[in-house]
Amino acid sequence: MSEVDYLRTWLFRSMMFEAEAETFRQAGVRVGVDETESERSLLNEALAPFPLATRNESMRMSRLYSLIYCFENSVRELIKSRLTEKDSNWWDECVPGNIRKNAETRKKDTDENSWLEGAASDILGFVDFSGLSSIILGNWPEFEDLIPSQHWLKQRFDELERARNFVAHNRMLSDPEFARLEMYVGDWNRQVGL
Repeated sequence: MSEVDYLRTWLFRSMMFEAEAETFRQAGVRVGVDETESERSLLNEALAPFPLATRNESMRMSRLYSLIYCFENSVRELIKSRLTEKDSNWWDECVPGNIRKNAETRKKDTDENSWLEGAASDILGFVDFSGLSSIILGNWPEFEDLIPSQHWLKQRFDELERARNFVAHNRMLSDPEFARLEMYVGDWNRQVGL
């Protein structure tokens, strides 16, 4: 069998397996590697050298980090979705100049100088957290059907930004702070229909 024939056969079998595996997945049968268990195992291995108390705190904080990550990126998606409906050139037309310039500078610096190859190719991913609320407030008519008031938005974003920055510098939050952040994100999700 030639190399080309071998590759064709391999590709055909792979496609057939994936098609059959998808049928099993849709029926609720787990097929393939359990990524969750693999990730958990890799995490346990990476954290093993550190004291137990520190590892436990990190696991608690990872929940909060995940919540803030999901919240922040859902806000970006909402902004992009709403402003794209308004104007296909929304970035230039709807984003305040100082926010746009800062994000473009950060993106350019990342493109030119960074060894990191993250997935943040969307320019909105380079907007600071506070910039997100400024974009919404600057385009209030596009968001007022979702959000009770500008004051409501500002209050929650200010609180979430403080916590986000606290967490980003690897500092532990108290239980009441955890609860308040979860409440604010829950409020946001209900307001925007998540």
